Amino acid sequence: MTRYALITGASSGIGLALAEALARRGRNLILVARQRDALESIACELTQRFSVEVLFRICDLSQPLQASGLLHELEQGERSIDLLVNNAGIGTSGAYVAQDWPREQQLIELNILALARLCHAIGTIMAGQGSGQILNVASVAGFQPGPGMSNYYASKAYVLHFSEGLREELKAYGVKVSVLCPGPTRSAFFRTAQMDVQALQGSKLMMSAEEVALITRDHHPWLAQPPDCP
Repeated sequence: MTRYALITGASSGIGLALAEALARRGRNLILVARQRDALESIACELTQRFSVEVLFRICDLSQPLQASGLLHELEQGERSIDLLVNNAGIGTSGAYVAQDWPREQQLIELNILALARLCHAIGTIMAGQGSGQILNVASVAGFQPGPGMSNYYASKAYVLHFSEGLREELKAYGVKVSVLCPGPTRSAFFRTAQMDVQALQGSKLMMSAEEVALITRDHHPWLAQPPDCP
């Protein structure tokens, strides 16, 4: 059975950079995001450049019904997922009690619940087959509280500690779990979070998504190595 790496939030930023890095190393991909036009273009380009199979699914993982639909498809086992990259996420900024609750709820649904559901569904399959790889994207924000972005920082703390615990639980089954904690990265994140990043422009603290993907590959070489098919 053909094996795939599934990447959420794959239409831009770190997700897109990781998709290209993995395709370059010969991995077949399933890309998940909300933007159909972007995913169609990315899938076509990566297929042509790297001669890999690139599928995509249009899904807003912050919407529980849409997330359930994707999970149902994955649980059918028609395609083998040997690498899960949970990258999708959003941020909000400003005093927590001044924010609209639906937006804060959307953050929790996407950054925490969708990630946890995917890890549960695909992690169960991986444990059963005795192999697999999971990479969850957290942030340096997960190491500290963040007044002005309290919900976002807390969500990344969840991803960090959840991933560390899951790694210990799944390693006995031959499943590798890692967590990526990048710093400020040039992407659409700051715009969607309605943040002013002028102070960070040109700063050594700000990295490109491609730099983050390169560091990830170098520190986790198993990400770029498709396992031998049985």
